[in-house]
Amino acid sequence: MLAGKRIILGVTGGIAAYKAAFLLRAYQKEGAEVRVTMTRSAQQFVGAKTFASLSKHSVATQIFTGEESSDSWTRHISWANWADLFVIAPCTANTLGKISGGLSDDMLTSTALAVRCPLLICPTMDGEMYEAPAVQKNLQTIKNYGYHLLEPSSGYLASGLKGKGRLPEAETILEKSRQILDNKPNKGPLTGKKVVVTAGPTREHLDPVRFLSNPSSGKMGFAMARAARNLGAEVTAIHGAVSASIPNDMETIGITSTTELFDEVKKRADADIIIMAAAVSDYRPANRSDHKIKKESGPASISLERTTDILAWLGEHKEPHQTLIGFAMETEELTSREKEKREKKNVDWILANTLTDEASGFGTDTNTITAVGTSVQKEYSGPKEKIACLILEDIFS
Repeated sequence: MLAGKRIILGVTGGIAAYKAAFLLRAYQKEGAEVRVTMTRSAQQFVGAKTFASLSKHSVATQIFTGEESSDSWTRHISWANWADLFVIAPCTANTLGKISGGLSDDMLTSTALAVRCPLLICPTMDGEMYEAPAVQKNLQTIKNYGYHLLEPSSGYLASGLKGKGRLPEAETILEKSRQILDNKPNKGPLTGKKVVVTAGPTREHLDPVRFLSNPSSGKMGFAMARAARNLGAEVTAIHGAVSASIPNDMETIGITSTTELFDEVKKRADADIIIMAAAVSDYRPANRSDHKIKKESGPASISLERTTDILAWLGEHKEPHQTLIGFAMETEELTSREKEKREKKNVDWILANTLTDEASGFGTDTNTITAVGTSVQKEYSGPKEKIACLILEDIFS
């Protein structure tokens, strides 16, 4: 989708400016040609020579450059006519306000006024700036202009505060770019379908400071969620305490325990498709202490009890219109176990992977999955984002 596309990358003066270099490389890996324009403040974080070296083009930093060429001061016009997409990432509150108000006092904002291609703005800022009334007003104005807006992620900010204001991951920006250039949003085989995806681990607390859990990062679950969204679905992602970046362009719900996960899934049990990719704890402590359990001399033991088998419950309550997809992690007898599990739990597909492969399983960016259906068995291997798309396309196309 991005191969052969011409993209202007606008970089403004926030701490996330360094991430724009990685974004530029990500566009290039997709086959796009990228030119960069920077504000003066952005150059305080990353030098123009860095972007010039990566892009193989001169970086546009000001309109009047002192060059002898008679058309140097109209470069913002020629660039605007050249581009298929203009992406501003990161976009500070200052630049957002300029674009909202139609100001053009530098190369970047002048180009933003001149472009006739789609404009994607990725606002990033620290503290409570994003929630400030003036910023919210400018964001609404930007939307009213018809510009595309990718909301920032939540998490720890440069100041040390925690909140909404982080630049989304490069893959998220690329996905948004693809959607814009494809110009066919929500036209895939899952258009009109409601999809629930679970991701990440559950935690079963023994006391306020200790719990039983697993190393699931949430990467595979979120990959499935993004793939479903890209195929046109309305997606809700229910997740545990994940280390992967949480998608910011779909409904997301955070949970801790298996009981909480079950409650949220039950609320949405009428969804057209439910993908249980979460690594759900099978057991929990039979007794939870309200206070930290003190260390005692002598041996200690923990009594365990089974948690709710959410996938089995969904299978028991499955409606004719629904498709249920379960995940399974094994260390041995992968295929035979999953065929039995699929039939026993009345689900349509089991996606099984193993911990015996270093490039598969918890926390990795790649995976090897065997999809087990009623009469179909197929293996997928590669980056999680890629195989998630392939799996859903094969099942629903």
